[in-house]
Amino acid sequence: MVTLKQYTPNAHSRILGMGAYRPDTIVTNDDVCQWIDSSDEWIRQRTGIVTRHRADENTSALDMAVGAAQEAIEAAGIKPDELGTVLVSTISYPYLTPSMAAVLADKLGASPAAAYDISAACAGYCYGIGQADALVRSGMSKYVLVVGVEKLSDVINNGERSISFLLGDGAGAAVVGPSETPGIGPTVWGSDGSKHDAIRMTHPLTDIRDAEAGEKRPFRKDLADPETGEMPEDAPLWPTLRQDGQTVFRWASFEAAKKVTEALEAAGLKPEDLGAFIPHQANMRIIDQMAKVLKLPESVVIARDIADAGNTSAASVPLAAHRLLKEHPELSGKPALQIGFGAGLVFAAQVVILP
Repeated sequence: MVTLKQYTPNAHSRILGMGAYRPDTIVTNDDVCQWIDSSDEWIRQRTGIVTRHRADENTSALDMAVGAAQEAIEAAGIKPDELGTVLVSTISYPYLTPSMAAVLADKLGASPAAAYDISAACAGYCYGIGQADALVRSGMSKYVLVVGVEKLSDVINNGERSISFLLGDGAGAAVVGPSETPGIGPTVWGSDGSKHDAIRMTHPLTDIRDAEAGEKRPFRKDLADPETGEMPEDAPLWPTLRQDGQTVFRWASFEAAKKVTEALEAAGLKPEDLGAFIPHQANMRIIDQMAKVLKLPESVVIARDIADAGNTSAASVPLAAHRLLKEHPELSGKPALQIGFGAGLVFAAQVVILP
């Protein structure tokens, strides 16, 4: 009988270091109100957002990913060529192929590490941490880089008000490696594709191709005249994000909120065991509702990065975690419950020991 060799597994994994990149340009609510009929007071009350960071035209999503990744690698105390896998969670990289992860690995000096992108929107970083945990514990990779990065300013129409005013740009990163003690709990993840229209692009990229070929069809139905169905001549071709705010709010506040409880139970912990709670920074009211569902004691520090950073989709959770560690260094070594949730509708949650 032929016997195959297998990887030598590691008992446990943990996050060894984190990094972040926040663009310099800060967009206030008053700035946003130049584009939509709203007010600073309304935006604060409904979302908790005061400002958001936006990257300039010379700063790409890849640039931000490099900045966050380099800090995370340095914090982990390893060299780029020690990385076995590079995972990038993003929905705003402008190339369908090659993956940003492959290009990022090359720029970091991590080649020939395995590299691939994760398209799970706001849940993407937590998806990546779950996969990194499995890769390290299986022995397939000793060190895994997980990056959540978005340049959402490239995929919004500033003049529409369902989602554009919420969004910001940025990147967060973590290096996951072997550990003598458990550092990442079981990942509770999944999807509800029946609500795929709740957060969506206005139209597929193929409509741009067809428009250039002369085909006349109203691919931007949201901009069509409601009576005639005709499209304005200056209608933008580029697809942008839209959302059904009420559907997303209800789903996140109640259905996704249940998943944080499941992740906490899967890790064998109680709310009072936590040092921090780091939910996706989608809306301050959703954060408050999740904390209420969990019945978190006052001792647990809750990430509220949304006030200054807005919703950065896949970058949201690592940016918020990075900021907590800067402001509360005493959280290092303590368990944090994190969850990402969004377009798909998809979700992922796990307890991690903060580096």
